[in-house]
Amino acid sequence: MAAHVQSLKTYSKCMNKEIPVVIITPDNYSVQNKFPVLYLLHGYSGNDNDWIKKVPEIKKYADMYGFLIVCPDGNFSSWYMDSPIDSSFRYETYTSKELPQWIDSHFSTIASRNGRAITGLSMGGHGALYLAFRHQDIFGAAGSMSGGLDLRPFPKSWDISKKLGTYAKHPENWEKNSVINLVYMLTPGSLQITFDCGINDQFYKVNCNLHKKLLERNISHDFTVRPGGHTWAYWKNSIAFQTVFFHHFFEQNKN
Repeated sequence: MAAHVQSLKTYSKCMNKEIPVVIITPDNYSVQNKFPVLYLLHGYSGNDNDWIKKVPEIKKYADMYGFLIVCPDGNFSSWYMDSPIDSSFRYETYTSKELPQWIDSHFSTIASRNGRAITGLSMGGHGALYLAFRHQDIFGAAGSMSGGLDLRPFPKSWDISKKLGTYAKHPENWEKNSVINLVYMLTPGSLQITFDCGINDQFYKVNCNLHKKLLERNISHDFTVRPGGHTWAYWKNSIAFQTVFFHHFFEQNKN
């Protein structure tokens, strides 16, 4: 027996289109039991197949820890937000509401925040913490690997201005949609958080800044710094540790 990988199509009502998703079910999956779910987000220019192709070891983690892994397509450059300037981009609504509802209706899952965690790399690291901070009723634990956790230092990069407008004309969109400015939404103990970044990564400084801000607010979290850059070799190593973190969260919150 081994983890089962499926490529399925989900439907987003808010965007009126089908969105592909890769779903990994553990070898002990059965409809007689309820299973937790880890939502795993890809980075800029990626797609739903990135994780399973680049890090096939995630199948082993699904088996080891007995949870589903769900990898949705977050578009080339959605940053997992509902764009305030382009109504066709509503990836916050899709990923935080429509997708979990679809997964819970099609699989035997723990349909509560105690059975849901979310993490991702780069753009997906931003997306995971962004969605979890804003939807703590949906996700009980969240992580980020090399995440772009503050958009403001990068006004001309990664198509962010296509979703938020230019920083020069719409600074408020950049301010209120950067993860680092959403810490106020947290209270101590409200969300289990883990994030990490390599010291040679372009996002290293913004990750350190989030760590400091969380410390100032007395928000418990794990923050790990390692040698490495913005590479799949780094993320392959990182996800091994993050799945342990989420496994502990799920075990602690078993009913």
